[in-house]
Amino acid sequence: MKIVADEGIESKIVSTLRQNGYEVLYIAESFPSISDIEVLKIALNESAILLTKDKDFGELIFKQKLTHTGIVLVRLGENMSSIDKAEIVLKAFQRHSKEFEEHFSVIDEEFIRVR
Repeated sequence: MKIVADEGIESKIVSTLRQNGYEVLYIAESFPSISDIEVLKIALNESAILLTKDKDFGELIFKQKLTHTGIVLVRLGENMSSIDKAEIVLKAFQRHSKEFEEHFSVIDEEFIRVR
């Protein structure tokens, strides 16, 4: 499974996913400071799930009806350690990656919601 990690995703999450066999294109490394629409296009062109902390992607797909291959919004507390966040995101992908495809999903401290 391919993942495009938006610029706001912590590097620890990216490295943990990579260490566990996920192919991750990290916007902060490859295309820093590009627009949300450009990020969405890259994910679409790569047939990848977009991993982001940016709620604006919800508006792009629900209000503007832009096409996507799956978006996962990470809503984990700022007080949580990067290691804990990385473990939660990794477990979510291990358990729900197929469900994330073609859906808008949210990873929270207490639940995972797939729309």
